[in-house]
Amino acid sequence: MQNPSDLSSVYIRPDNGCKTKLYPDELPNTSIVIVFHNEAWSTLLRTVHSVINRSPRHLLVEIVLVDDASERDFLKKKLENYVRTLEVPVRILRMEQRSGLIRARLRGAAATKGQVITFLDAHCECTVGWLEPLLARIKEDR
Repeated sequence: MQNPSDLSSVYIRPDNGCKTKLYPDELPNTSIVIVFHNEAWSTLLRTVHSVINRSPRHLLVEIVLVDDASERDFLKKKLENYVRTLEVPVRILRMEQRSGLIRARLRGAAATKGQVITFLDAHCECTVGWLEPLLARIKEDR
């Protein structure tokens, strides 16, 4: 059976209403935390690549992947080797036993280096301009 994310386009355009929005030049940078458990290879990588390809590089400090005790072999050494080739620092933290989303997110958050922590699910894709509105609101509140 083919994974649905293998069938959908990677070219997603933002709504026209978003194209006219302006955001401050000086925004805080961020670390992205993504928790996964036995996620499909293509789904996880589409999430990671959408973050890398659709985030302004100066705002993206790192991606922290937290493995909540996955059992699939390809999410072990193969994933570690793959993320080493990416142009953004990607670290993998591994939970020794299944701990759940919140505990895994807390572990990931504790390991981040960015000024802001952004949490994403392992099965979502970011579109162009996704990050700036989030960081702009945080800047407004500081």
